[in-house]
Amino acid sequence: MFDKVLIANRGEIALRIQRACREMGIKTVAVHSTADESAMHVRLADEAVCIGPPAAKDSYLNIAAILTAAKISGADAIHPGYGFLSENAKFAHMVEEHGLVFIGPSHEHITLMGDKIAAKEAAMKAGIPVVPGSDGGVATYEDAKVVAKKIGYPVIIKATAGGGGRGMKMAPDEASLETAFRTARAEAESAFGNGDVYIEKFLTKPRHIEIQVLADSFGNVVHLGERDCSLQRRHQKVLEEAPSPALNAEQRTKIGTIAADAIRKIGYRSAGTIEFLFEDGEFYFIEMNTRLQVEHPVTEMITRIDLVREMIRIAAGAPLGYTQDDVKFIGHAIECRINAEDPVTFMPCPGQVGLYHTPGGLGVRVDSGLYSGYKVPSNYDSMIAKLIVHGTNRNECLMRLRRALDEYVIDGLKTTIPLHQRLVSNADIVNGDYDIHWLEHFMKEDEA
Repeated sequence: MFDKVLIANRGEIALRIQRACREMGIKTVAVHSTADESAMHVRLADEAVCIGPPAAKDSYLNIAAILTAAKISGADAIHPGYGFLSENAKFAHMVEEHGLVFIGPSHEHITLMGDKIAAKEAAMKAGIPVVPGSDGGVATYEDAKVVAKKIGYPVIIKATAGGGGRGMKMAPDEASLETAFRTARAEAESAFGNGDVYIEKFLTKPRHIEIQVLADSFGNVVHLGERDCSLQRRHQKVLEEAPSPALNAEQRTKIGTIAADAIRKIGYRSAGTIEFLFEDGEFYFIEMNTRLQVEHPVTEMITRIDLVREMIRIAAGAPLGYTQDDVKFIGHAIECRINAEDPVTFMPCPGQVGLYHTPGGLGVRVDSGLYSGYKVPSNYDSMIAKLIVHGTNRNECLMRLRRALDEYVIDGLKTTIPLHQRLVSNADIVNGDYDIHWLEHFMKEDEA
């Protein structure tokens, strides 16, 4: 097992990894920008190293600085968390070249799944159903017209190197295709330095269902059920739950088995998530995330399996200590992403935290680096906390979540807590009757 792990991240996920390490007897090294000198992940680490100024490109994305910090601190391994360098194949490879262990999959698998076209081809070969679409990238508008006509409108144009909704545009008909195609290419080039795009059929009322998998270096693979991440705004997840209210036990077993078998076939190692669109009883592959997910706590709540601990064990060469038959799904869990944003306009609202009080009680978990007096910086993502609640069933979980949201106090800045309070009392959400477009329609009704 490792003696010391450097955590190449910040905020709540850095704290999450620290806690897992501490429970395993592993010392931790926090890296931080000058904007994060007083951050909780810096305060609680065994060691801390400043790696640059506030801008992420000069600190949390500064590979040379992070590797230097690992070397001077004597770390054995690096955990990237999510975001930043977590799916950067070059970083993973350089970690290995410097004699350190990257706590995650191989750089080859990160490369494979980071290219959306290559990932789709790999998924098809591994037996995973995919959304009808182009065979590879689409280079010209004329080619786009041919593909769109073949698969039928509406279609969606996606960046091959994309993520987070960037380089993604929907075309409801041929009249809108050219603008959507050229805009998607321009956004992709600007965001990722790669303007390549592909085209898929646009499903009108799908759910976003993802399957969590764990795989060791000995060919052992398990799936940990699904998460429903359909409540999204501009392709950004807002609320996640497990299990999905849209799936029955047969569907859950079917797609979980397909995902685990595929992971075994490609020889993947570590935690990973295979994302699907689900409509009319059918699953369609979207992408695979080769990292820990923001929403991993809902899976932990219903399986009682510590995903961060398992990632560390697998990276250290240990086998999974259980089989698929040992994995049990207990109750229901929901996670609310709490952002420092105006709950109506979604404009970022960084600032200093005044009174801070977290909810508690049975089945309530808060992952956050906030404390009274902490100044939320404007340099990074606006998510400041995750509220996760577990209940014996979905109704109990919703009741508990309403109570927890009412207890949560973050004074001094605007947050999205009021939005979540409205969502968990909405009849459609209570009934589990929503899809990936539901929240956008909900917000438009507010604007009207």
